[in-house]
Amino acid sequence: MNGAERRREIARTKSFKDLVQKHVKGDKKFAEALLREGVDAMLSGDVDTGKTILRDYIKATVGFEKLGEATGAPSKSLIRMFGPRGNPQAKNLFNVIGYLQKRAGLELHVS
Repeated sequence: MNGAERRREIARTKSFKDLVQKHVKGDKKFAEALLREGVDAMLSGDVDTGKTILRDYIKATVGFEKLGEATGAPSKSLIRMFGPRGNPQAKNLFNVIGYLQKRAGLELHVS
């Protein structure tokens, strides 16, 4: 991939992330569906996709700084946890998911 192709790919990716974030902020049902999808992906064993979806959800809603304050976890640790190489411990992950669902006014259940 040459320089121009790489810049177009980065611009396209950034635009998509911006679009998702704007949509989450403006549409409560979309935001709820995104949170559910992230948790569902993780529960079905697709941890990487789940982390990516939850990272986008967090960025578009509460943000990592505020999430860190609410959960008692350093924001940098949370960013790493939901990053491509992150390996969240169950305790931390469920603490975050618990806070996110409470903040969204949802109760997620496994069936």
